[in-house]
Amino acid sequence: MHAIDLAIFAIYMLAMLGVGFFFLKKNKDTDDYYVGGRKMGSWHVGLSVVATDVGGGFSIGLGGLGFTMGISGSWMLFTGLIGAWLAAVFLIPKVSRLSKLHNFLTFPQIFGHFYNGYVALLAGIISAIGYIGFTSSQILAGAKLASASFVELDLNTALIIMGVIAIVYTVMGGMKAVIYTDTIQWIILMSGLIFIGIPLGYMAIGGYDAISAILPAEYLSFGNIKWQTFVNWGITIIPIWFVGMTLYQRIYSCRGEKEARKAWFIAGLFEWPIMAMMGVLLGLFARVAAEQGMFVNLGYASVGDIDSEMGLPLLLRSILPVGLMGLMMSAYFSAIMSTADSCLMAASGNILTDVLGRWLHIGRSEKSILRTSQVLTLVIGIAALILATFMQNVLELMLYSYAFMVSGLFVPVIAALFVKNSSSLAAFLAMLTGGIVTLSLILSQQKLPMGLDANFYGITSSLMMFIVVNEVRRKQKLKNA
Repeated sequence: MHAIDLAIFAIYMLAMLGVGFFFLKKNKDTDDYYVGGRKMGSWHVGLSVVATDVGGGFSIGLGGLGFTMGISGSWMLFTGLIGAWLAAVFLIPKVSRLSKLHNFLTFPQIFGHFYNGYVALLAGIISAIGYIGFTSSQILAGAKLASASFVELDLNTALIIMGVIAIVYTVMGGMKAVIYTDTIQWIILMSGLIFIGIPLGYMAIGGYDAISAILPAEYLSFGNIKWQTFVNWGITIIPIWFVGMTLYQRIYSCRGEKEARKAWFIAGLFEWPIMAMMGVLLGLFARVAAEQGMFVNLGYASVGDIDSEMGLPLLLRSILPVGLMGLMMSAYFSAIMSTADSCLMAASGNILTDVLGRWLHIGRSEKSILRTSQVLTLVIGIAALILATFMQNVLELMLYSYAFMVSGLFVPVIAALFVKNSSSLAAFLAMLTGGIVTLSLILSQQKLPMGLDANFYGITSSLMMFIVVNEVRRKQKLKNA
């Protein structure tokens, strides 16, 4: 990378650290640190939501889908639009009112309100584990992008650099830094894709004539997808809008229900079709470039030598002139960091409030608890960085993290919000069953019936357990009445 590009990139990174330092002085208590003082507007929150949900991991992952299956890969984020709008209609009206009434900071506190402390504790553990994995996926995405962009940089060194930057400014700034930097980062990414990445990539590969001549016709079809794939994406992604700690924190941070619902509608539209199509198109362009031999001088003699998720950064490295390369890399790193910081805040909030809260908060001042929050965020960030060194595929790690959270948390939270007098024991056992089944199936790597993912079977087992135990408890209560 040219010195000018390095300078642009370095200035950007220093600016993000500067935002974190600025809010280090502004945060007065855990309300400021975890939910932004509950005074955020809909556009800031909406852009932050989509930046967090799509972020760099899905950006790099979408590029990989475009590389392997073409524009039909965009259907992945269509499930995000469905999830966002369903949550806006059914979830936010209930959760927003509860958060104002009880000053909630985390998602598992919902479980403590409707069930009991043990259910909330288990929910906090499941959510924290899932978000540590998700943070790892973002650090890995950034490392892949950096190692493809900087010739002398290997993947492990890139992991350390990306991890340190994301962790440090999140530790300092908290939720305000996260939401404001997310807004900046998303604007940078959108501008970079619209005005730099897509037009230059399209021209560099020879336009539509080259695309249609080189790639099979199914790459340009929205029907190049198996129904099982779409169902698997839907089962994993739609429910996350009902159980995602990062999303609940943003509901809590809004001024009110109206602002939160508007933010979710904004986020849904940005997910699909806007971001979905841009991501897969760049991946498709990278596939054409690989077929044309554009990456041979970078050490990739054939398409088979290329990790599908590396195609997009290799394309950008090959086509962008001096100056624009630095801007585009900053745009993608923006997206990656916007997700990493939010997931890190989520995991930290879970552990501080839901897992260790009963011990950490006793007899301590708000300032002391705030410092503990920052230390926890640092420790969790380091754990996520270590996990990232053991993983290879960004999208796979993200979907595994989602699947674990959804299979454990989705059924109990829906029951809490929409079923009267749900049993705490039923919720606890449903969470335990769903999480264990999904995790066991993922680790076993067995081919599952009907081509459906482990998450489908995890949610099904969670639902069955909840129904059976809840019915038994209901009958016991009637008998004892």
